[in-house]
Order: sequence, then structure tokens, then C-alpha cells
Amino acid sequence: MWRRSSLSLSQTLTFSSSKLLQFQSYGAVRPLYSSSSSPSSSSAPNSFDLGFPKPDGTPAFSATALDLSSLASASASTARHYARCYWELSKARLSMLVVATSGTGFVLASGTAVDFAGLCWTCAGTMMVAASANSLNQVFEIKNDARMKRTRLRPLPSGRITIPHAVTWASSVGLAGTALLASKANMLAAGLAASNLILYAFVYTPLKQIHPVNTWVGAVVGAIPPLLGWAAASGQVSLNGMILPAALYFWQIPHFMALAYMCRNDYAAGGFKMFSLADASGQRTALVALRNSLYLIPLGYLAYDWGVTSGWFCLESSLLTLAITAAAFSFYRDRTAQKARRMFHASLLYLPVFMAGLLFHRLPDNQQCIKEDYSGRIVELSSSSETLVEESENVDGIEMMRSTVRKQARPPVAYASVAPFPFLPAPSYAVP
Repeated sequence: MWRRSSLSLSQTLTFSSSKLLQFQSYGAVRPLYSSSSSPSSSSAPNSFDLGFPKPDGTPAFSATALDLSSLASASASTARHYARCYWELSKARLSMLVVATSGTGFVLASGTAVDFAGLCWTCAGTMMVAASANSLNQVFEIKNDARMKRTRLRPLPSGRITIPHAVTWASSVGLAGTALLASKANMLAAGLAASNLILYAFVYTPLKQIHPVNTWVGAVVGAIPPLLGWAAASGQVSLNGMILPAALYFWQIPHFMALAYMCRNDYAAGGFKMFSLADASGQRTALVALRNSLYLIPLGYLAYDWGVTSGWFCLESSLLTLAITAAAFSFYRDRTAQKARRMFHASLLYLPVFMAGLLFHRLPDNQQCIKEDYSGRIVELSSSSETLVEESENVDGIEMMRSTVRKQARPPVAYASVAPFPFLPAPSYAVP
């Protein structure tokens, strides 16, 4: 009898301690009894939902760990959804290429001392403005994207995000990027960024449905970001800063001509007026790509002549340009989708290698100044030598005039006094 009662008492204590350890080990609020095991739980008032003990001594908790975990998973899923939508609206990979060109322009204008904080601010502002421009582009082309296989799964045509939400995102990030450039860089860089956003979203985008000249307008849009980076670092736009923008302008023509030729059926379904759609044979499209590839050849020599890079960049740039020109010529001879894809891949390789060469062979400020001073001294020496020659000529002319004056001013009486009257001294006259 005593053993049986002691056993029941020990089992009771073990059960209660295990329940207490269960409550402490989970570290969360959990009900110790279910509604089926506790008859009084169904009739418990709502005033005890916060965990206070009920009248019968049983604690009640309504916010369970399962509810918290489901809420956290739902919040994480929503955050991932909108982050994915913002990533696709911004065309993040294209925007990062724009940031790379802007950062290259910043470094080229910096010389030896690169302001890394300013570089980061410039890249961040450029990324925001590029994301805004690409988002507005998709807002305006939602109906066209819905008809194209390549773009029908974007956030707006697929209905994953609403138009007001996309407009709010684009407006806020565009204003923030422009304000960031104005405050951390300068007003010139902010003005270039704002003008490029307007040119891309409100000129280039509607022009794609009107006229094939949109490709050349888009090339201007792509050439502005490196100029933005140059202006952010130097505070001005100079002739030396035009090397990379010119390369980007001429590079984009063969790049987009190859893309437009490969996707011309898709562009026709979307209602876009691309240059390749009016060229059934593709001959003019390939010729335009070849001609603009040839325009890239002198850029290496200009970079060296203007003091931006060393002489080795001339050789590397020439070899690189010959490679993309060979691909364009191959596409011109055999106008097939395979040749167009090869030229497209060659254009993708050209730009990063060209920018890397610019950064690797760029000249510091002191060498540029030495070169400029040397050329300036040559100009000064040549100008001074010309001045000396002119002055000597002027002096000779003045001496000749003076000698003539002397000869004319000397009276004939002196000569007469010498010859007929040798015993008289010759008179002297003061020469003025």
C-alpha cells in the first residue's frame, strides 16, 4: 500500500516536471493541454488569451509557435516576391553594365588618387536611375511585352505586380538616385543622369514603335553613363572623356543590329519598328554593323594621342576592333542567324575587354601633365622662335630704313667738301 502510493506520487511528480521541462525547452508559449483533454478550455473567457492563469489553474496561450512560424514564412515569401519583381523591372543585369561603364569613366577621370567613396556613391546613384528608366520602359511597353515570347513573363504582363506599384517604385528610385548624385557628386552628374532617364523613358521608348532611328537614339542613351562618371569625378566634360562614350556609341550599333536580326519575328509581333524589319535580306543591317565596327578602330590611337592611355593600348584596341570587325564582315557575307549570334557574342566580349584595357593602361595625372606641359612648351618654343624671327626681321627692316634715312639725310656738301677741298676737314652731321 505504501509502495503503491509512493509510486503514484513519483509518477505524478515526474509527469509534472516533464511538462515543465517541455514548456521551458521550447522557449515559446505553448498550451500544456489541448481543448479535448481540458473540458474547461472550451468555456474559458477571452480575457485569459494573453497567458494569465485561468480560474481552474490551467494556463492558456492563443499565439502559438506554429502561428508565428507561418507568419514569418508568409512575410519572407512576400518579400522574395517583390524583390524578384523589382529585380526584373530594373533589368538588373543591364543596369549593372551601365554602372560598370559609369564607374570606368569615374576612374579614368580620377588619375592616381581615386575617391572610392565618391565612386561608390556614383555607382549607387547610377544604378538607381538606370533601374527607374528600365522600370518606366516596361510600364510603357506592357502591351507590347505581352505579345512577345521573350518578354511575356515579365512582372507587368504576367500580372505579378500592378502598374501603380511599378510607377511608384520607378518614380521613387529615380528621384532618390538623382538626389544622391546631386548631393554626393555634383549637379552636372545629376543633370546628366536625369536627362538620360528622360531620353530613355520618354523619347527612346515611344520611338521604338514609330521609326527605326530608335536604335541610334538608344546608342546616345548608352553613351551618356561613362560621361556621367567622368563628370562626377572631374566636375567637367572634357575632350579626353569622350573616348569611352564614343566607343559605347559605335559598339551598340553592331550589338543591337545582331540582336534585332535574331529576334526580328518577335519584334514584329510586339509592334516595334526595328531597322532589320524593313530589310528582308539583312544586307543593309549587316552593312550598318560592319561600318560602325570600323569606326571603333581610331579610338585606341586617339586615347594615346590625347594622353588618356599609354601606347600599348593602341595595339590592344586595334586587335580587339579587328576581331569584332571580322565577325561583322562574316555576318555581311553570310547573313544567317548563326553568324548574327556570333557577332552578338563578339560584341559582348568587346566592351569589358576594352574597358579593362583603358583602366590598365591609363596614364596618371602627373604623366598627363608632363605630356601636356611638354607639348605646351613645344608650342611656346615654336611660337617664341617665330616671334624672334619676326622681331629680327622687323629689326633688320628698321635698320635698313635707318640706313636709308642716313644715306638720304647725309648732305652732298660733305662729299663735295672732301673732293674739291681736301685741305678742309669734312663736316660732321648729327644723325637723328
